[in-house]
Amino acid sequence: MSATEKGPPKMADEKGTREPKEIRDEIEETRAELGETVVAVAEKTDVKQQAQVKADELKGQVGAKAQEVKAKAAELGGKAKEAAPDSAGEGAQQAQRLAQENPVPMGLAGAFVAGLLLGRLLWR
Repeated sequence: MSATEKGPPKMADEKGTREPKEIRDEIEETRAELGETVVAVAEKTDVKQQAQVKADELKGQVGAKAQEVKAKAAELGGKAKEAAPDSAGEGAQQAQRLAQENPVPMGLAGAFVAGLLLGRLLWR
């Protein structure tokens, strides 16, 4: 409770005097409030501590993001591994199957490449 919320000090009698116990209690309460205020001000002005708190917070965020990226990479890596051939021989077999299943487009592609090579040789 702040000093403005407490209101004026209580009077023991009409002359304006208070009991010593009341004065001591008020002093102790004021000291406690002042101590809390000093601690709060010290925390706000401690730049090094604030920087450390912010750094710890950012480390946590970076760690969480890294875990998310690793999980996504593992997921994509698994999909890529499933789609990719295990060896060069298997890749060649896939190419042969593709050529046998689609002979016309593969023949056209072969003729195009052969024409490019022949044109290069004759151009010199």
